[in-house]
Amino acid sequence: MTRHWNRRAIVFLILAIAGLIGTWTYNIIAIIEQRDFFGDWFGSGPAVGSLTMDLLIMAVAACAFIVIEGRRLGMRHLWAYIVFAGLTAIAFTFPLFLANRERHLQRRAAENVDATA
Repeated sequence: MTRHWNRRAIVFLILAIAGLIGTWTYNIIAIIEQRDFFGDWFGSGPAVGSLTMDLLIMAVAACAFIVIEGRRLGMRHLWAYIVFAGLTAIAFTFPLFLANRERHLQRRAAENVDATA
């Protein structure tokens, strides 16, 4: 189970879990309080608008990186990271992609060592 998990992969996995817990804590509070989530998100002034734009641009860049880097490395199911980003949070799926990317790179390195031995 721990095969191909290096320190970077573990750090990215921890960030993914922190992103999931951090974002969904606020989502659950909004659901319990029956808040107008999108109204609060988009209508609370320039600071929130700035944060929204910042995160949106970062999310688009992260999705582009997932597709470009994942294809370059021959990773599978890249669409799932993007779909689940909308269902959970990019703060969860992007570090999760990075963790699996590290595992993929580690596995390829191990295969190259085995092939040359």
